[in-house]
Amino acid sequence: MDDLQFGTRNKRGDWAPNAHLEVAPFWLRPFSILRVLRWVPEYLFPWNAFHMATALLYWFYVVPDVEVMKTLSWGWALWLYVVNAAAIFVMYGSVELFWYVRRKQGTRFKYNAKFPSEQPSDVFWFKSQNIDNFLRSFFISIPLWTLVEVLFLHAFAAGYVPWLSWSDNPWYLAALVLLAPAIHEVHFFAIHRLIHTPLLYKWVHSVHHNSVNPSPWSSLSMHPVEGFLYHAVAFWHLIIPSNPIIAMFQLHIAGFGAVNGHIGFDKLEVTEGTAIDSHAYAHYLHHKYFEVNYGGDGLIPLDKWFGYWHDGSKEGDAMMQARFEKKKARMNAKAART
Repeated sequence: MDDLQFGTRNKRGDWAPNAHLEVAPFWLRPFSILRVLRWVPEYLFPWNAFHMATALLYWFYVVPDVEVMKTLSWGWALWLYVVNAAAIFVMYGSVELFWYVRRKQGTRFKYNAKFPSEQPSDVFWFKSQNIDNFLRSFFISIPLWTLVEVLFLHAFAAGYVPWLSWSDNPWYLAALVLLAPAIHEVHFFAIHRLIHTPLLYKWVHSVHHNSVNPSPWSSLSMHPVEGFLYHAVAFWHLIIPSNPIIAMFQLHIAGFGAVNGHIGFDKLEVTEGTAIDSHAYAHYLHHKYFEVNYGGDGLIPLDKWFGYWHDGSKEGDAMMQARFEKKKARMNAKAART
């Protein structure tokens, strides 16, 4: 595919899409039902459908029997960790292998023309972003993912929280499935904005932001505090009446879905004329500029409402710079008073 039909490349070789980011169409004015209907398939496929499919596969083939989960034990907890780690290794590793190691499409549709392996740095373990990100994912974030998983499954199995059945509550639970990505965006925005406060950024979130040029292994490369808070989105289903399958779906939106914002390519070419949209641009801009796009890609447009939205346009650059100038002026005034 010719990526220059869809975007532009600067002198450094970095690529950017022509189309600017937009929030979900039901927030746009004037309201258009046709625009919403065209958006629905994109909302469902491929990513949310994939996360639901993995949640169902887990529930029927991986999750232990309810009687087993009524008791906390290392046996079934380690089993879940092994499955989670293997699934991430296959999913993230496949993207890493084909698009970063073999570089099957070169830098077509790649936001940053450089590859992490070309940029060793002392901020990473062994001066390698890939090794650092891989180790943090498998020895910090995936164990914390599994901890959250074990705790909510045990809570449902032991009867600590309501377990709504699909036969008695089909419409409510179906609506909750459709709302799960929105819950993720609100939760992610809240914890993400929190760990961007100066103290928490320095000691917690800077670990993730060391990967200015993110790749698949960057997706779950986090400080333990961030890793737990991020996956704890599944605990919302211990507060609202729910079902463990939906809690698993919620967890998979976070765990498997983390790769979306870190793929580094706008499109992944599957065949010569077919590509999968990554929906990675909003979060790539966050890694590039640090203080924009704290949430998702506009399903719940909290970034727009709070003034952090960057749509990839020159106008977005100007709004960001104006906000940075105001922040700098406030900091200088505070320093002067001190």
